[in-house]
Amino acid sequence: MPYLIVVSLLWAFSFGLIKGLGLDGSLLAASRLGLALLVLLPFLRLRGVSVRTGAAFVGIGAVQFGVMYLAYNESFRFLASYETALFTLTTPIFVTLFADALERTVRWRALLAAVVAFAGAALVVKKASQPLLGIALVQLSNLAFAVGQVLYKRLRARHATLRDRDVFALLFFGGFAVALAAAGARGVTIAFTPKQAWVVLYLGVLASGIGFFLWNVGATKVSAGVLAVMNNAKIPLAVAVSLLFFGERTSVTNLTALLASLGLMTFAVWLAEGRARYP
Repeated sequence: MPYLIVVSLLWAFSFGLIKGLGLDGSLLAASRLGLALLVLLPFLRLRGVSVRTGAAFVGIGAVQFGVMYLAYNESFRFLASYETALFTLTTPIFVTLFADALERTVRWRALLAAVVAFAGAALVVKKASQPLLGIALVQLSNLAFAVGQVLYKRLRARHATLRDRDVFALLFFGGFAVALAAAGARGVTIAFTPKQAWVVLYLGVLASGIGFFLWNVGATKVSAGVLAVMNNAKIPLAVAVSLLFFGERTSVTNLTALLASLGLMTFAVWLAEGRARYP
């Protein structure tokens, strides 16, 4: 539990820092994942890992971290940081739906949860001014992160003798490769001010590198119910941090819509969870 709390705090500050950073999203993704890769690289152990299995881990990382961060960073062009934080709430629903699809089963609670979550998002789109594209980018980010979580856990189950720290660098390598290709396609110039460099170090080394590793360790030490709660604990924290520490402002009407949307999405997550365990 302490690991999950620490990581939730690290991630809560990330939203406001990214919004005020002023960097191209693909450059930020590549820099962040490159630093995270360097943090985990010393722990990489490929003994007993076949080429096929290693490639699978790289592919999972390309989706879970590469696609996820590219879409996530791009959403800040359209949304305030607290809005981006709010819309990450649907990740557990995507986890449940994707796991069901792989198992060729249907859980009606999960489908109903998706409908309720969509209603929550639609409420904010109707009441607030941000374009739909921003919300769609966050949902793409959530979907990529959810798909990666499910595939990683399924692959790890087939290779129980491996340790997370032995292979986690492969995931960051896959994500880094995708983000670097995107930055190259955009022709992004690598240039940082001293302030930007410090923020990128925080995001890459602490929030991504150490954060994701500690999250995986902490996830093995708590029940599925606690993990479900902690998976979204960063959301109210991030909203509070963005409004109080980073000086973001919102109207009463917009805030009311956001709170109503948060309520609907929280209910949707409860529906999706039910008595089921995380896949």
